[in-house]
Amino acid sequence: MLRVVENHSLPHSMPRTAAFFDLDKTVIAKSSALTFSKSFYQGGLINRRAVLRTAYAQFVFLAGGADHDQMERMREYLSALCRGWNVQLVKELVAETLHDLIDPIIYDEAASLIEEHHAAGRDVVIVSTSGAEVVEPIGELLGADRVVATRMIVGHDGCFTGEVEYYAYGPTKAEAIRELAGSEGYDLKRCYAYSDSATDLPMLESVGHPHAVNPDRTLRREALAREWPILDFHRPVRLKQRVRGLSVPPRPALVAAAAIGAAAATAGLVWYASRRRPPAARPVPGDLPRGLTRPRRTVPPPAA
Repeated sequence: MLRVVENHSLPHSMPRTAAFFDLDKTVIAKSSALTFSKSFYQGGLINRRAVLRTAYAQFVFLAGGADHDQMERMREYLSALCRGWNVQLVKELVAETLHDLIDPIIYDEAASLIEEHHAAGRDVVIVSTSGAEVVEPIGELLGADRVVATRMIVGHDGCFTGEVEYYAYGPTKAEAIRELAGSEGYDLKRCYAYSDSATDLPMLESVGHPHAVNPDRTLRREALAREWPILDFHRPVRLKQRVRGLSVPPRPALVAAAAIGAAAATAGLVWYASRRRPPAARPVPGDLPRGLTRPRRTVPPPAA
């Protein structure tokens, strides 16, 4: 069994720490779930009408963010839309188009923050409302240590049933963070969190160092009132153009790394994608970025 990722730069007597990142409009400039609509259309999963509808949803999301009611409507729509989709086909389509669709919309500022947190010995955890089949490969691309994401029920035929097994949204994100802190030994008072949405206030309130990133109006108001740092991320950049600590995995490695780990959480099943991160090596001038081929393990549930 693989060992849990350790904070190598911290003395063993000190509690471990982590940085928790929302994904959409915090690390990447668009909605991760909606970005793949064209790929799903080309793969035969959705029709042209669905492509246009997701494009409109993306526009609304980018124009002003999504409040609770809009997120609920989006969840219901996407759950119904993916009913009957073959899960393996979804994973293959995501892996094939990940670099073309996601790599160009990663915020340079977010990538730098991920590097800095890793250099400080902190784990990096992506916490997203989007589905695990989309979020986990993105987390691998970013070099994240773990992923918390929404999980759909898969039938015996290998297809989505349209029902949600675990919804990583609002208070459940905070519950997942607390469960993960308990199982991994994170000191939440010394941990960091980043999000753009007021729906993530419970997650931000769970840590000692909350940050608002490109915040919606409600979150900006809350951040100002609580004197939380407000960050402006606006420079999307391809990782391979600015990689130092991050590495862009080759396509075959992404397909091979599509395993999903499970852990029990208070509100249901939280799915974590974990990988072992070795000590960072100094890059050699002229060398190409190494692919992320580190194995993953299933994170066992915390003791009851």
